Amino acid sequence: MNTVLVTGAGGYIGSVLVPKLLEHGYHVKAVDRFFFGKDKLAKHHALEIIQEDSRQLNKNLFVNIDYVIDLVAVSNDPSGELFEQATWQINHESRANTAKLAKEMGVKRYILPSSCSIYGFQNHIVNETSETNPLTVYAKANEKAEKDVLKLADTDFTVTIMRQATVFGYSPRMRFDLAINGMVYGAWKDKILPLMRDGKQYRPMVHVQDTTDVMLLLLTAQQNKINGEIFNVGGNENNYQLGPLGDIVAEEVSKQLNTPIQIEWYGDVDHRSYKVSFDKIESILQWKPKWDAKLGSKEIVEKLVNGEITKSMQTITLDWYKELEKWRNIIKDVELHNGILNIQKP
Repeated sequence: MNTVLVTGAGGYIGSVLVPKLLEHGYHVKAVDRFFFGKDKLAKHHALEIIQEDSRQLNKNLFVNIDYVIDLVAVSNDPSGELFEQATWQINHESRANTAKLAKEMGVKRYILPSSCSIYGFQNHIVNETSETNPLTVYAKANEKAEKDVLKLADTDFTVTIMRQATVFGYSPRMRFDLAINGMVYGAWKDKILPLMRDGKQYRPMVHVQDTTDVMLLLLTAQQNKINGEIFNVGGNENNYQLGPLGDIVAEEVSKQLNTPIQIEWYGDVDHRSYKVSFDKIESILQWKPKWDAKLGSKEIVEKLVNGEITKSMQTITLDWYKELEKWRNIIKDVELHNGILNIQKP
């Protein structure tokens, strides 16, 4: 039984990936701070939960590890801007260190899930050889991590970069601060879908089931096809203009609720746009996504209708980080003798 160490295992992508790894017969070491709770990962005989900060990992953790999937990240632009220092430490420095420790301890493969956001906004279709243009702390830290871990690749240590499109779809650690997920929720709740003018701007999308399928594929793909390589992860058909994307979401929500969904335009024209080529992953790994915006929207609205998911502070990443910091300060101010109402007597 091969062992996979997954950082960020309790997050939006990790809580989808870990059950898949277990289903495919891997033993999993799930490393996370578990800001969003340990309940996102069901107990399993081949699952080992390790609650630790990625900035504090030591080499003993990598003994007898075959593969590392380094998902950990402060996971969106607003969080990256507010928690700038932590974002550099986690998204760049900790992942570079994890890759270094993994190589030192004889791990065979290291996978870094990065982001297409490092391309910034471009006037042409970008591929893996295109010049990058990271515009945010989140994107810049991802780019630095990419460069540092790629340097470590050799015949005994396979390193692969996944530049993921904007992820969407259902996860046990649900997020409604992602484009399609948030659009579906807004249309379902308010029967109105706000879109920034003029709807012609492009964004690439990938479903969480598809990107986790790629992670499994990279564990078994031929080394000479993936070592030291960067793959954009998504599909050419999932480069959406926001106007048509809004129409897709509105149509699927309307079907489920049997009521019209109105698209409401706002703001000045948004000229920020980028379109990504996914030819490389299709030609080299023969992989194409199974999900599109229509299927993903249908999935989410069905779960909203049947009450399986709901919006809470935990589903908006930045709001939850801010809430945790607030309560840490409150508890720190009132805690004495290792407690609040219940204390430890001398």
